[in-house]
Amino acid sequence: MIAGLMKSRIDPLWERAASPLIGIGMTPNQVTSGGLVLVALSCATYVYHQSSLAFGLCLAFAFTFDALDGAVARRRHMSTKAGGYFDAMADRYQEFAVFAAIGWVADLWAIAMLAFAGGLLTSYAKARTAIEIPIENQAWPDFFERMERLVFICVLLVADGLATAMGAASPWILTGGFALYALLANATALQRIDRAFAMLKRADAKQP
Repeated sequence: MIAGLMKSRIDPLWERAASPLIGIGMTPNQVTSGGLVLVALSCATYVYHQSSLAFGLCLAFAFTFDALDGAVARRRHMSTKAGGYFDAMADRYQEFAVFAAIGWVADLWAIAMLAFAGGLLTSYAKARTAIEIPIENQAWPDFFERMERLVFICVLLVADGLATAMGAASPWILTGGFALYALLANATALQRIDRAFAMLKRADAKQP
């Protein structure tokens, strides 16, 4: 929702932030790959040190590449369909790695599966619609899209880590927050499915 409604304001900020990457000659696909590697390394180290605070901060840094690859593509005039596809696939693997790490460390496999399903179905609902009818990529400002999901999971992990550092650790912070994430992600998937179904019904009605 944030990215969809405020794209014209946010994109120039990311494009300025991408200047150092452009200065060293990185391509959009290299930025995407770098982000995927950083997320994977953050997940692997989380399994080892099990610090929610460190994990949340590392992910916040790693996830910036999720926006910077598009900014690099726009500024270097290197936007391609193949690059967009690669970015989307990398996003799904990033989410899978994060939820697998949380599921392993906190033993929250059921919630992790539901959380991943919500994000995956949110993405697939639009992609599958595009196979049936032409759609506008930016006309889907749903409630809990990828930008919101990234911010939520990083804030949740940092909050859990700070509570632990202050001696107020509670398993319900991570468990409850992660369950809320899964609920919101799947509610957004249903919101998007409902919109897609309405669009497809209107398209069917126009056919002779």
